[in-house]
Amino acid sequence: MLSRASSELCQVQKPNEMDDVPFFDIQLPYELAINIFQYLNRKELGRCAQVSKTWKVIAEDEVLWYRLCQREGHLPESSISDYSCWKLIFQECRAKEHMLRTNWKNRKGAVSELEHVPDAVLCDVHSHDGVVIAGYTSGDVRVWDTRTWDYVAPFLESEYEEDESGMQPYVSFVRINSSLAVAAYEDGFLNIWDLRTGKYPIHRFEHDARIQAIALSREDATVATASAFDVVMLYTNEEGYGQITAEFEVQKLVDYLEIVPNTGRYPVAVATAGDLVYLLKAEDSARTLHYVYGQPVTCLDVSANQVAFGVKSLGWVYEGNKILVYSLEAERCLSKLGNSLGDFTCVNLRDSPPNLMVSGNMDRRVRIHDLRTDKIALSLSAHQLGVSAVQMDDWKIVSGGEEGLVSVWDYRMNQKLWEVHSRHPVRHISFNNHSLITANVPYERVVRNADLDNFATHERHRGLIHAYEFAVDQLAFQSPLPMCRSSSDTTAGYNHDLALAFSNDRI
Repeated sequence: MLSRASSELCQVQKPNEMDDVPFFDIQLPYELAINIFQYLNRKELGRCAQVSKTWKVIAEDEVLWYRLCQREGHLPESSISDYSCWKLIFQECRAKEHMLRTNWKNRKGAVSELEHVPDAVLCDVHSHDGVVIAGYTSGDVRVWDTRTWDYVAPFLESEYEEDESGMQPYVSFVRINSSLAVAAYEDGFLNIWDLRTGKYPIHRFEHDARIQAIALSREDATVATASAFDVVMLYTNEEGYGQITAEFEVQKLVDYLEIVPNTGRYPVAVATAGDLVYLLKAEDSARTLHYVYGQPVTCLDVSANQVAFGVKSLGWVYEGNKILVYSLEAERCLSKLGNSLGDFTCVNLRDSPPNLMVSGNMDRRVRIHDLRTDKIALSLSAHQLGVSAVQMDDWKIVSGGEEGLVSVWDYRMNQKLWEVHSRHPVRHISFNNHSLITANVPYERVVRNADLDNFATHERHRGLIHAYEFAVDQLAFQSPLPMCRSSSDTTAGYNHDLALAFSNDRI
């Protein structure tokens, strides 16, 4: 909250003579002057405030600083009447942003290892806005809300009958958004929970075969599943009843499935099956978006207007592995990016800044692609093995590798900031300006040592989920920290630099 004195300083009244504002050799109405000043940035407004008293009043108008806050993404849900001095609010937001960026760079904050399920191995992890969902070999599904650092995570019940023989099937996939949690099981069942109503599923859907892929819309209650040669779109209404909105038949088993955001009334999905890429619109039949015989798709991501996928080049005429970017509206190829010997294993289009895209490859490199020029803007030698997960924002990249490393880069300086190591491959990375979620998921889902009571043995095989918080005004519990390796000494082995940084700067 702003202090009373600060608020009073901001309450500058317009003098009577400001009905007409001197603007070089003419006089302009105050409202027209405001319309001109709204195109200026914060530095330009500061310079204008030094011209004269009249211009100072205009340059500090609440409307200008409110619009500037909105333009730079500060307090997007606020209205102009929420605060009395938007200039000070803007300065506070800038200071907090600088503090968070400094904490990211210097590894300052808090980290916690999310509590595992006893006698179970981690199968899949997903997160949305700080809420994490995980599925295990025991059939358990667990949810944590890292925004409140509430790690007493509830279990989501699967409603399997108590008299069913044998153990519950493994969890194949999990997905979560702001209202729903979804889990697919090895036996073809799909459970959907409403996070607002309780821990029991509101809908249970059965497939005849194993589920190969699932997708959950970030914006609404649309779920897509792929089983055998069928893709089904489900929608859960406000009463909790699930209904099938569309069904599609494809020619091959689906490998990747994503729901296109912000499509309005009719949901749209993109599915890849071997060397085929399908565009699935709820009001239409399945349409082939891309097909080159013998060139399978290796990764997939979608945005509101485009889809990007990696293609493996095979055959007598080798053209190099590439990432293709298609327009969803025109249904045509816009860009062919990269020319790599290794397979592209992950691509992030949706979360990347405008006109940029980040990808990971089996050749251990992370690449930033410029969609305006169809060229590689930056290539980083990031990992010892292939890159398994990657995300970027306007200044940093966080990447995960098959060897278990999570690396943080300042790509504007072409510099690695820090890295953390765990035993298993990194399968999930998600971050915002103040937090980071990472998950190391094992290849093998069976603990070989029969003595599951041996905690050390089980810990090596079970998988790990870590939650990092970089905001200094956030309280957090401390738990055993992962080991990290210094970026300046790659041969010195593992050390505890990151653990010490987080322990010494406990929030």
